[in-house]
Amino acid sequence: MDPKSQRVKFNDGHFIPVLGFGTYAPEELWCNSLQPELVRPALEKSLQNLQLDYVDLYIIHSPVSLKPGNKFVPKDESGKLIFDSVDLCHTWEALEKCKDAGLTKSIGVSNFNHKQLEKILNKPGLKYKPVCNQVECHPYLNQSKLLEFCKSHDIVLVAYAALGAQLLSEWVNSNNPVLLEDPVLCAIAKKHKQTPALVALRYQVQRGVVVLAKSFNKKRIKENMQVFDFELTPEDMKAIDGLNRNTRYYDFQQGIGHPEYPFSEEY
Repeated sequence: MDPKSQRVKFNDGHFIPVLGFGTYAPEELWCNSLQPELVRPALEKSLQNLQLDYVDLYIIHSPVSLKPGNKFVPKDESGKLIFDSVDLCHTWEALEKCKDAGLTKSIGVSNFNHKQLEKILNKPGLKYKPVCNQVECHPYLNQSKLLEFCKSHDIVLVAYAALGAQLLSEWVNSNNPVLLEDPVLCAIAKKHKQTPALVALRYQVQRGVVVLAKSFNKKRIKENMQVFDFELTPEDMKAIDGLNRNTRYYDFQQGIGHPEYPFSEEY
Protein backbone atom coordinates (compact mmCIF):
# COMPACT_ATOMS: atom_id res chain seq x y z
CA MET A 1 0.00 0.00 0.00
CA ASP A 2 1.09 3.54 -0.77
CA PRO A 3 0.37 5.36 2.55
CA LYS A 4 0.55 8.81 0.99
CA SER A 5 -2.26 8.32 -1.48
CA GLN A 6 -4.04 5.31 0.07
CA ARG A 7 -3.72 3.13 -2.98
CA VAL A 8 -2.56 -0.39 -3.81
CA LYS A 9 -0.25 -1.32 -6.68
CA PHE A 10 -1.43 -4.00 -9.10
CA ASN A 11 0.93 -6.63 -10.50
CA ASP A 12 0.85 -4.80 -13.85
CA GLY A 13 2.15 -1.56 -12.35
CA HIS A 14 -1.14 0.33 -12.20
CA PHE A 15 -2.82 1.40 -8.96
CA ILE A 16 -6.25 1.10 -7.35
CA PRO A 17 -7.60 3.22 -4.46
CA VAL A 18 -7.79 1.33 -1.15
CA LEU A 19 -11.31 2.57 -0.46
CA GLY A 20 -13.93 2.61 -3.18
CA PHE A 21 -13.22 3.70 -6.73
CA GLY A 22 -13.81 7.45 -6.67
CA THR A 23 -12.78 8.65 -10.13
CA TYR A 24 -11.37 5.20 -10.87
CA ALA A 25 -13.26 3.68 -13.81
CA PRO A 26 -13.86 -0.08 -13.65
CA GLU A 27 -16.19 -2.19 -15.77
CA GLU A 28 -17.45 -5.77 -15.54
CA LEU A 29 -17.87 -8.38 -18.26
CA TRP A 30 -21.31 -9.83 -17.63
CA CYS A 31 -22.01 -13.57 -17.53
CA ASN A 32 -23.78 -13.72 -20.90
CA SER A 33 -20.71 -12.40 -22.73
CA LEU A 34 -18.02 -14.87 -21.68
CA GLN A 35 -17.68 -16.42 -25.14
CA PRO A 36 -14.32 -15.06 -26.46
CA GLU A 37 -15.84 -13.39 -29.53
CA LEU A 38 -18.28 -11.44 -27.32
CA VAL A 39 -15.72 -9.98 -24.90
CA ARG A 40 -14.40 -7.02 -26.90
CA PRO A 41 -17.83 -6.02 -28.32
CA ALA A 42 -19.19 -6.03 -24.75
CA LEU A 43 -16.39 -3.74 -23.58
CA GLU A 44 -16.72 -1.46 -26.60
CA LYS A 45 -20.45 -1.12 -25.92
CA SER A 46 -19.71 -0.22 -22.29
CA LEU A 47 -17.14 2.36 -23.36
CA GLN A 48 -19.66 3.88 -25.74
CA ASN A 49 -22.27 4.09 -22.96
CA LEU A 50 -19.72 5.57 -20.54
CA GLN A 51 -18.33 7.92 -23.20
CA LEU A 52 -14.80 6.77 -22.41
CA ASP A 53 -11.86 5.67 -24.55
CA TYR A 54 -10.77 3.09 -21.98
CA VAL A 55 -11.52 1.84 -18.47
CA ASP A 56 -9.04 1.48 -15.64
CA LEU A 57 -10.09 -2.08 -14.88
CA TYR A 58 -12.07 -4.74 -16.77
CA ILE A 59 -13.09 -7.82 -14.80
CA ILE A 60 -14.97 -11.05 -15.45
CA HIS A 61 -18.02 -10.68 -13.19
CA SER A 62 -18.30 -14.40 -12.50
CA PRO A 63 -16.86 -17.68 -13.79
CA VAL A 64 -20.43 -18.86 -14.37
CA SER A 65 -21.35 -18.47 -18.04
CA LEU A 66 -24.95 -17.76 -19.01
CA LYS A 67 -26.61 -18.17 -22.40
CA PRO A 68 -25.56 -15.32 -24.73
CA GLY A 69 -28.27 -13.00 -25.96
CA ASN A 70 -30.27 -9.91 -25.10
CA LYS A 71 -31.56 -11.23 -21.79
CA PHE A 72 -29.43 -10.03 -18.88
CA VAL A 73 -30.42 -13.05 -16.78
CA PRO A 74 -31.68 -15.77 -19.17
CA LYS A 75 -34.12 -18.25 -17.60
CA ASP A 76 -36.13 -21.18 -18.89
CA GLU A 77 -39.89 -21.65 -18.52
CA SER A 78 -39.48 -22.98 -14.99
CA GLY A 79 -37.49 -19.91 -13.93
CA LYS A 80 -34.09 -21.63 -13.80
CA LEU A 81 -30.97 -19.98 -15.15
CA ILE A 82 -29.86 -21.07 -18.62
CA PHE A 83 -26.14 -21.80 -18.45
CA ASP A 84 -23.61 -21.79 -21.25
CA SER A 85 -20.39 -23.74 -21.63
CA VAL A 86 -17.18 -21.77 -22.08
CA ASP A 87 -13.47 -22.25 -21.48
CA LEU A 88 -12.49 -19.44 -19.10
CA CYS A 89 -8.95 -19.57 -20.42
CA HIS A 90 -10.24 -18.49 -23.82
CA THR A 91 -12.30 -15.75 -22.17
CA TRP A 92 -9.15 -14.57 -20.40
CA GLU A 93 -7.21 -14.48 -23.66
CA ALA A 94 -9.89 -12.17 -25.06
CA LEU A 95 -9.43 -9.85 -22.05
CA GLU A 96 -5.67 -9.85 -22.66
CA LYS A 97 -6.33 -8.66 -26.21
CA CYS A 98 -8.54 -5.85 -24.86
CA LYS A 99 -5.66 -4.73 -22.66
CA ASP A 100 -3.22 -4.87 -25.58
CA ALA A 101 -5.67 -2.79 -27.64
CA GLY A 102 -5.65 -0.06 -24.98
CA LEU A 103 -9.32 -0.49 -24.12
CA THR A 104 -8.49 -1.21 -20.48
CA LYS A 105 -5.44 -0.57 -18.32
CA SER A 106 -5.85 -3.66 -16.14
CA ILE A 107 -7.78 -6.93 -16.22
CA GLY A 108 -9.05 -9.07 -13.36
CA VAL A 109 -11.77 -11.39 -12.13
CA SER A 110 -14.62 -11.50 -9.65
CA ASN A 111 -16.20 -14.28 -7.59
CA PHE A 112 -13.45 -16.78 -8.47
CA ASN A 113 -12.33 -19.44 -6.00
CA HIS A 114 -8.71 -20.58 -5.86
CA LYS A 115 -9.25 -23.46 -8.30
CA GLN A 116 -10.65 -21.14 -10.93
CA LEU A 117 -7.82 -18.69 -10.37
CA GLU A 118 -5.30 -21.51 -10.76
CA LYS A 119 -6.88 -22.43 -14.07
CA ILE A 120 -6.06 -18.96 -15.38
CA LEU A 121 -2.64 -18.76 -13.71
CA ASN A 122 -1.59 -22.14 -15.13
CA LYS A 123 -2.85 -21.38 -18.64
CA PRO A 124 -0.18 -22.05 -21.29
CA GLY A 125 0.97 -18.82 -22.84
CA LEU A 126 -0.45 -16.62 -20.07
CA LYS A 127 0.42 -13.01 -20.91
CA TYR A 128 -1.13 -11.13 -17.98
CA LYS A 129 -2.09 -12.42 -14.55
CA PRO A 130 -5.38 -11.22 -13.05
CA VAL A 131 -4.60 -8.08 -11.07
CA CYS A 132 -7.48 -8.65 -8.66
CA ASN A 133 -10.25 -10.95 -7.50
CA GLN A 134 -13.39 -9.16 -6.32
CA VAL A 135 -15.40 -11.24 -3.83
CA GLU A 136 -17.85 -10.89 -0.94
CA CYS A 137 -15.69 -10.32 2.12
CA HIS A 138 -16.49 -9.07 5.62
CA PRO A 139 -15.92 -10.20 9.25
CA TYR A 140 -18.57 -12.92 8.92
CA LEU A 141 -16.89 -14.18 5.71
CA ASN A 142 -13.27 -13.11 6.00
CA GLN A 143 -11.98 -15.21 3.07
CA SER A 144 -8.67 -15.75 4.90
CA LYS A 145 -7.54 -18.73 2.81
CA LEU A 146 -8.46 -17.06 -0.46
CA LEU A 147 -6.74 -13.87 0.68
CA GLU A 148 -3.50 -15.73 1.39
CA PHE A 149 -3.73 -17.52 -1.95
CA CYS A 150 -4.20 -14.21 -3.77
CA LYS A 151 -1.33 -12.58 -1.89
CA SER A 152 0.96 -15.49 -2.79
CA HIS A 153 0.26 -14.80 -6.47
CA ASP A 154 0.40 -10.99 -6.22
CA ILE A 155 -3.34 -10.69 -6.84
CA VAL A 156 -5.26 -7.99 -4.94
CA LEU A 157 -8.37 -9.14 -3.09
CA VAL A 158 -11.18 -6.60 -3.49
CA ALA A 159 -14.05 -6.83 -0.98
CA TYR A 160 -17.67 -6.11 -1.82
CA ALA A 161 -20.37 -6.23 0.87
CA ALA A 162 -17.63 -5.25 3.33
CA LEU A 163 -20.33 -3.90 5.67
CA GLY A 164 -22.75 -6.75 5.07
CA ALA A 165 -25.72 -6.27 2.77
CA GLN A 166 -27.30 -2.85 3.28
CA LEU A 167 -29.95 -3.19 0.60
CA LEU A 168 -32.39 -6.05 0.18
CA SER A 169 -32.77 -7.71 -3.20
CA GLU A 170 -33.57 -11.11 -4.66
CA TRP A 171 -29.91 -12.01 -4.16
CA VAL A 172 -29.65 -11.05 -0.49
CA ASN A 173 -30.37 -13.48 2.34
CA SER A 174 -32.42 -11.38 4.78
CA ASN A 175 -32.23 -14.06 7.50
CA ASN A 176 -28.57 -13.33 8.27
CA PRO A 177 -27.65 -11.25 11.34
CA VAL A 178 -26.87 -7.56 10.86
CA LEU A 179 -23.09 -7.29 10.74
CA LEU A 180 -22.89 -3.73 12.07
CA GLU A 181 -24.84 -4.73 15.17
CA ASP A 182 -22.30 -7.39 16.16
CA PRO A 183 -21.31 -6.94 19.85
CA VAL A 184 -17.60 -7.45 19.16
CA LEU A 185 -17.52 -4.82 16.40
CA CYS A 186 -19.55 -2.44 18.55
CA ALA A 187 -17.21 -2.89 21.54
CA ILE A 188 -14.10 -2.26 19.41
CA ALA A 189 -15.78 0.75 17.83
CA LYS A 190 -16.60 2.18 21.25
CA LYS A 191 -12.99 1.70 22.38
CA HIS A 192 -11.65 3.62 19.39
CA LYS A 193 -14.51 6.16 19.40
CA GLN A 194 -15.42 5.11 15.88
CA THR A 195 -18.47 3.52 14.24
CA PRO A 196 -18.81 -0.26 13.70
CA ALA A 197 -18.77 0.46 9.96
CA LEU A 198 -15.39 2.17 10.18
CA VAL A 199 -14.02 -0.69 12.25
CA ALA A 200 -15.20 -3.21 9.63
CA LEU A 201 -13.56 -1.14 6.88
CA ARG A 202 -10.34 -0.61 8.82
CA TYR A 203 -10.14 -4.36 9.42
CA GLN A 204 -9.95 -4.92 5.66
CA VAL A 205 -7.48 -2.10 5.04
CA GLN A 206 -5.05 -3.53 7.60
CA ARG A 207 -5.31 -6.95 5.93
CA GLY A 208 -4.29 -5.45 2.59
CA VAL A 209 -7.78 -5.78 1.13
CA VAL A 210 -9.23 -3.11 -1.17
CA VAL A 211 -12.72 -2.14 -0.05
CA LEU A 212 -15.81 -1.26 -2.08
CA ALA A 213 -17.85 0.84 0.35
CA LYS A 214 -20.76 1.99 -1.77
CA SER A 215 -22.93 4.78 -0.41
CA PHE A 216 -25.17 7.51 -1.81
CA ASN A 217 -25.10 9.40 1.49
CA LYS A 218 -22.59 12.29 1.44
CA LYS A 219 -22.16 12.14 5.22
CA ARG A 220 -21.32 8.43 5.12
CA ILE A 221 -18.94 8.85 2.19
CA LYS A 222 -17.08 11.52 4.14
CA GLU A 223 -17.14 9.34 7.27
CA ASN A 224 -15.69 6.37 5.39
CA MET A 225 -12.57 8.37 4.61
CA GLN A 226 -11.85 8.50 8.34
CA VAL A 227 -10.77 4.87 8.06
CA PHE A 228 -7.22 6.16 7.62
CA ASP A 229 -7.32 8.15 10.87
CA PHE A 230 -6.96 5.26 13.32
CA GLU A 231 -5.45 1.77 13.63
CA LEU A 232 -6.75 -1.45 15.11
CA THR A 233 -4.54 -3.32 17.56
CA PRO A 234 -3.38 -6.92 16.96
CA GLU A 235 -5.88 -7.93 19.65
CA ASP A 236 -8.66 -6.12 17.78
CA MET A 237 -7.73 -7.86 14.53
CA LYS A 238 -7.68 -11.26 16.23
CA ALA A 239 -11.09 -10.64 17.79
CA ILE A 240 -12.58 -9.67 14.43
CA ASP A 241 -10.95 -12.68 12.77
CA GLY A 242 -12.83 -14.77 15.33
CA LEU A 243 -16.17 -13.52 14.00
CA ASN A 244 -15.80 -15.53 10.81
CA ARG A 245 -18.71 -17.92 10.31
CA ASN A 246 -18.57 -18.40 6.51
CA THR A 247 -21.84 -16.51 6.18
CA ARG A 248 -22.75 -15.04 2.82
CA TYR A 249 -25.21 -12.17 2.50
CA TYR A 250 -25.44 -12.63 -1.25
CA ASP A 251 -27.19 -15.92 -1.80
CA PHE A 252 -26.78 -17.05 -5.41
CA GLN A 253 -28.56 -20.35 -4.88
CA GLN A 254 -29.94 -20.44 -8.41
CA GLY A 255 -26.49 -21.31 -9.68
CA ILE A 256 -25.52 -24.00 -7.19
CA GLY A 257 -24.93 -27.29 -8.93
CA HIS A 258 -23.29 -25.77 -11.98
CA PRO A 259 -19.79 -27.32 -12.37
CA GLU A 260 -18.10 -23.90 -12.48
CA TYR A 261 -20.19 -22.33 -9.71
CA PRO A 262 -17.83 -20.65 -7.21
CA PHE A 263 -20.07 -20.01 -4.24
CA SER A 264 -20.48 -23.62 -3.06
CA GLU A 265 -17.07 -23.48 -1.39
CA GLU A 266 -15.37 -20.80 0.67
CA TYR A 267 -11.92 -21.20 -0.87
